[in-house]
Amino acid sequence: MSLAILIILLLAGGVVAWQAERFNRDLPRWISLAAIALALLYFLNTVSGLHPDSFSLSPNPTEASSWLIHYQLDWIPRFGIRFELAMDGLSLLLIILTLVLGLIAVASSWDEISFKPGLFQANLLWTLAGVVGVFLALDLFLFFLFWEVMLIPMYCLIAIWGHEDKAYASMKFFIFTQVSGLLMLLSIMVLAWQGNVVNGQYSFSYFDLLSLQFESRYSFWMMLGFFLAFTVKLPGFPFHTWLPDAHTQAPTAGSVLLAGILLKTGAYGLLRFCIPLFPEESMQFAPIAMTLGAAGVVYGAILAFAQIDFKRLVAYSSVSHMGFVLLGLYAWNSLAIQGAIMQMVAHGVSTAALFMLAGALQHRLHTRDMNQMGGLWQAMPRMGACALFFAVASLGLPGLGNFVAEFLTLVGLFKVNPWMTAIAALGLITGAIYSLWLIQKTFQGEHLHQQQNTLKDFGQREMITMAAMMVVLIWLGLYPQPVLDLTQPVVDGLQSMFPLEPIFHGASL
Repeated sequence: MSLAILIILLLAGGVVAWQAERFNRDLPRWISLAAIALALLYFLNTVSGLHPDSFSLSPNPTEASSWLIHYQLDWIPRFGIRFELAMDGLSLLLIILTLVLGLIAVASSWDEISFKPGLFQANLLWTLAGVVGVFLALDLFLFFLFWEVMLIPMYCLIAIWGHEDKAYASMKFFIFTQVSGLLMLLSIMVLAWQGNVVNGQYSFSYFDLLSLQFESRYSFWMMLGFFLAFTVKLPGFPFHTWLPDAHTQAPTAGSVLLAGILLKTGAYGLLRFCIPLFPEESMQFAPIAMTLGAAGVVYGAILAFAQIDFKRLVAYSSVSHMGFVLLGLYAWNSLAIQGAIMQMVAHGVSTAALFMLAGALQHRLHTRDMNQMGGLWQAMPRMGACALFFAVASLGLPGLGNFVAEFLTLVGLFKVNPWMTAIAALGLITGAIYSLWLIQKTFQGEHLHQQQNTLKDFGQREMITMAAMMVVLIWLGLYPQPVLDLTQPVVDGLQSMFPLEPIFHGASL
């Protein structure tokens, strides 16, 4: 029940923030901040009460008892639909990331929103509630419900509070994610039907479907439905085209949530559902998936270097970095999977910080065009120092979390296919080029902006949020072991159930 309370806190907080606008226009942001902080404290208190032995898997990792927390309640018994929530180490890590970045999102939009601030904060909280539900739901019907709950308020954030081309960007975001989501829903329906054929009853429970034997004529297409839904959200090449527009037009808080959290739901879906439910089909499909991942790493980096819009550059860099996640998951060995999980966390923090910087620059300069910036370090040294830190974190500087993530992914990938590793490693080189070019264009060089002497540097609120994200990345880079220990039982459990290797026809393994 504690997991359901976590979601209810965020949903109720959204309603209260929405209505609070009637009394005071500054009240919704405080309520939003308090609701997320309360949810985070409640969650940490719940987790701290777990016995350390809970973090080990039982002999049968398909049982609900192997999870840290498991809660289920009959919802629509006739069709085997339950309100089923469960949490393991992976879910725990991603929920903490979600709530922390939720606080960052509220802080980043503190002075930015003047139109209907209560409704804005409500949509932000409802997005967080949907994401938390996605990370906890283990009934596939409930999972799809939270998947939709997550998308609708994000669409509203872009469509209502976005920038000049917000209508186009929000509609493109909605169409891409909705169409791919419907493919997943079709696969879920076929899964439940197959379960009824085999067992004589419908069930949408992850634990019931995990050991189900599917007819081969359906299994590949069901896997493909899940893969497309999650890869579009990741986003993976060539399904990424919604991302640059959505990021560019979204308000700062929307970009923080998109980059830091929503993209990770795609990676989570691949690891939690797509590969475990269809292990053999996924490994047969792995060469294609990993080729798309490697292509995304290089393609995203090249297009990032070609941008003059600050936000679009960071958006295309996300395409490149999330390509490492696709590579790590389908390499399907412990090092690569751990690298993919670490990339989900480190990328979420570093890219959220870069989008917060982009929003702060746009708020002050009223432009995202880097050709109109230049020489900003002298006027805004604190912002320049923060930008440099997160730029070098993004390019994979040793000692920071992004380096650990990409290094583990490449080492694990090398065991599967050295040539694919060589291609993906080009992303590290191109990442250094566009990251340092970003700093050169915006904070170094000639003074180009007319209001150079009147620009306002980061204040105390912004520096606190930036410092918090810096500490996280340094901690992940210097001492990643707690994160690895937390998720290792999940990785071991999956690999013990599915000791498979990707099939590379004609490749030297």
